[in-house]
This record gives sequence, C-alpha cells and structure tokens, in this order.
Amino acid sequence: MTAKTTLLATLAITAALLAAPATAASAADPSTVAVSGGTLRGTVTSSHRSFQGIPYAAPPVGDLRWTAPQAARPWPGTRDATQPGAPCAQEVSMELSDPSTTEDCLYLNVTTPRTTARRLPVMVFVHGGSLTYGSGRMYDARRLASQGNAVVVTINYRLGAFGFLAHPALGPGSGNYGIQDQQAALRWVRANATAFGGDARNVTVFGESGGGHSICSHLASPSSAGLFDRAIIQSAPCNWTRTQAEAETQGQTFASTLGCSEAACLRATPTDLVLAKAGRFAQPTIAARPHLGTFASGRFNRVPVMVGVNRDEEQLRVGGTEAATGHHVTASGYEQAIRAQFPAKATEILARYPLTSYATPGAALSAVQTDPAWVKPSYDITKALAAHTAVHMYEFSEQNTPWFAGFGKPSFAPGAYHTAELPFLFDTSWTEPLTEAQKPFAQHMITSWTGFARTGQPGWCRFTTRTPYVQALASTGSARTDLARTHHLDLWS
Repeated sequence: MTAKTTLLATLAITAALLAAPATAASAADPSTVAVSGGTLRGTVTSSHRSFQGIPYAAPPVGDLRWTAPQAARPWPGTRDATQPGAPCAQEVSMELSDPSTTEDCLYLNVTTPRTTARRLPVMVFVHGGSLTYGSGRMYDARRLASQGNAVVVTINYRLGAFGFLAHPALGPGSGNYGIQDQQAALRWVRANATAFGGDARNVTVFGESGGGHSICSHLASPSSAGLFDRAIIQSAPCNWTRTQAEAETQGQTFASTLGCSEAACLRATPTDLVLAKAGRFAQPTIAARPHLGTFASGRFNRVPVMVGVNRDEEQLRVGGTEAATGHHVTASGYEQAIRAQFPAKATEILARYPLTSYATPGAALSAVQTDPAWVKPSYDITKALAAHTAVHMYEFSEQNTPWFAGFGKPSFAPGAYHTAELPFLFDTSWTEPLTEAQKPFAQHMITSWTGFARTGQPGWCRFTTRTPYVQALASTGSARTDLARTHHLDLWS
C-alpha cells in the first residue's frame, strides 16, 4: 500500500467516524448508546455499564490483510454489544495468550461507571503479550471504571506477523499494521467517547509490556499526534525498534518459508500456516532513530507521561521457569549464570549482588537480570522525556501479589514480577483473585492511574533532572525511592 493510499484510508476512517456524530446514552435506557456506526445495546449492572465487541475498523481479511485499517461498515438496527469480539490470530503462549485463528478481530470494549452525569476521563488500554498474543477481553475493566470514575476502553489489534510483517511487496512503510490499528481505535475513541459519558478531549493511552512499547511508538510517531492527551508506559524500556530495511529483510526470509514473493501469495496463505511459520515479528518498525534518541531530541508528541517499572520484573521469567520445570536455581548455578552472561563484569556483579542479600539464588539472579534490562532503560527514557514534558515515574514494588492461577510457585515469593501490577487495576482471569488484604492497595493503584488520567497528577511529585524522584508503590506505604542507588544503575551504564 502506498503512502498516498494509506493517507486516503486514514481520511476515509475519519470521515466515516465523523459522518454520524455519537450521542449520549438515553437516560431512559442506559444500556443503549448511539455511536458513529449505529446503535449499541450493552450490559448494565449496579456498578457499571459495558459495551463489548464494537467494530472500530473493517475486518482485515482477504485483500485487506496487511493493509492499513479501513473504515468499519455501519450496521442496521441495534447491535448486540454484550459479548467481546474474537481475539486476533495467535498461538498458545503461557497464561497470557488468547488462542485464535481469526483475523476478523478489530473490536474494542467500553466500560463506564453506572452513572455518567459528567464528562469523565477516558483511558484506552493497549494489552501486552510481546505484540504476539493477548486480547482486550482479557482485561475486565469494571473496577477501574467504577472505582476510578472513568471510561475505560480495551482494544484488540493485529499481532505477530499479521500486525508487524514488513515486505517490499506490501508497499512502502509496511510492518506497522498493529500500531495503525491502535491509531484507528484512538480515532474512534475521539469521535465516540462523548456517547459513553467520556471527555473526548481528555484521552489517556496506557499499556503494559508489549502494550507499553506501543505507547512508546505513539509518543514517537508523527501519525499518532493529536490522538491522545496523556500516556502511561508500564514495564516497557522503549527499545523494541527495527529499521525498515531490517524489518523487510526479516519479512522476506519469512515469506520464503511460505514460498511467496508477491503480496497476492502472502494474502492467500491460510491463517494457521502463517501462525505456524511466523516466529516473532514483535518490534514496531521505525525508519528514523530509536525511541530513546527521539525522546532526547524532543521530537515527539509532548504530552504528560507516567513511566513505571516493576522492581522484580525478571522474577516472572526466573520464577516461572522454576515453577514449570521444578528445578530451582542453586548457589553455584547463580554464579555460573552471571559469569556466562556478563563475563567482563561478573566479579563486580557478584560483589554488588551477593547471595546473602536475597532469599534464594533465584531471586538474586532475577535482580541481576532485571536491572540492566528493565530498570536502567526505563530510567533513561524517563530522564529523556523529562527534559521536554511533565513526567511522573513509579516503581511498582508490592510484594503481596497474586500469582498465576493453577501454576506452581517458584522458590521465592514472586513479588513485583513482570505483569504483577495488572491484577490490581483489572480483574484478570489468569491470576489468583485478589484477597481482602490486597484490595485496599488495588484501590490506591486505581486512584493513582485515574488521577493521572483526570488531571495529570497521580499523587506524587513529578520527575525532573534536578529532582529525579521515583515513587515506590506498595501496600506498606508509598514513598520516594532512589532508583539509581537501589538498582546499582552506575554498574549498568
């Protein structure tokens, strides 16, 4: 698809959305809402309203596979919006996947408080899953919407090869269809937020892991300008980028495994075969500089940003491996792993991260792997952003967290592992339910996230180059923390 046709597709979507202005829900029937595509009938409870499975773009199937998202067709009558749409095509991947062979998947879900007497902040969540798995329906937003008094939108977007395949036969700039889907969803939200009681001029986009990397791309991308007013990056160091040349080289290698060199052949390949052959196409493609360089230069979409990292990110990987295999990291195994992974710095690392400072060797290994891969780059992007816009940074450090439902436990308390903050914001089916002791902290998290969405103030001081304050979030009390010192960032510079 050429740049001209991509622009025309974007204009067509915008025109379709604006052709039929959304109107507020009927006071007599709060389950009914009129949006740009027609009328929706959702679900109303004592605490919230939900409208699910709303098409924000046309099904990207047939000739529309590997093209920019096109406008969704209006529907006659009243559309049932009580069930979510199908997740985008993906294979099984641990607990966080939503297996599917469906490409007709560009749907979103809207959850609001039971009453919407005034314009509420709008929060659009981009799910994680390494940009290869997951779905919007996996994140039940009823608590976030009702307790936080906000309109919350969860979305599907094309994943893996379907969302991020670049190939010369697909036209200039191919490889970012998943990001373009998210942009189409944000345009839909701008046009329709008022119908759900939301403030279309106050939209916060937020995402975790792969979704957080998507937020990095939206901050960096000129084509995302004007689509949101605030942004939250959760557990994403903003370093998943490829040049167009790198992406096309990878795409041509993939196409050759399918016996294809032309777009028609690629689009005719069965969905299950694409999934079987795809491997990883997770990095968004940018033809310019990496995100850190973009942020440092100031050439990005300057909106208030909240950046966060989990204190024990790698305890998901290390602890999950222990739980899955039954083999725990030993003291000798810890030293062997450090010397193999960091041969030039191994002695200094072992001195800075002694086993005596950790509950188990597995916990020590997790700390060493967390700091350079997650904490240091997150701290760096925060500093780069803070030179040009208002930024608040947090460290999620809660230790009393739900673990994966029905999954074995590691040798150490999983703590603030990667994804551990999500059950405090959403009701997630893959984790153990929150205990009564955990619910007050969940309310605190919701208040912070929706407070930032409402006013740009999550409840703690902003981060500046002169005052690099990072807020530690935990049920034992939220306080400032010296991230550079506690995570030995000088060692990883």
